[in-house]
Amino acid sequence: MACLFCRIIEGEIPSKKVYEDEYVYAFYDIAPMAPVHVLLIPKLHLDSADAVTAENSGYVAKIFEAIPAVAKACGLENGYRVITNCGEDGCQSVHHLHFHLLGGKKLPETLG
Repeated sequence: MACLFCRIIEGEIPSKKVYEDEYVYAFYDIAPMAPVHVLLIPKLHLDSADAVTAENSGYVAKIFEAIPAVAKACGLENGYRVITNCGEDGCQSVHHLHFHLLGGKKLPETLG
């Protein structure tokens, strides 16, 4: 069975889409941690940042090319944060590489 995010990309599970192109799908997080919380995912399944290689890193580049457009579309004119979690200690909950785009307020400087 495909992973949760692969199923979202395929339209099997509904999402509130913000952006889509041939490489990237972006949608609002269902449990936001900031006023704006968007997830950007590659359309190619990669388990985590540990799975990025020279052969597939173009997908990550396309995500980072899309981030400014997504931020602008979400009204993030005063800055934002981009985060990815990797593995158990990094609190990765879905094993499909994804980047959190957070903003809409002044974010704390530290994690803890």
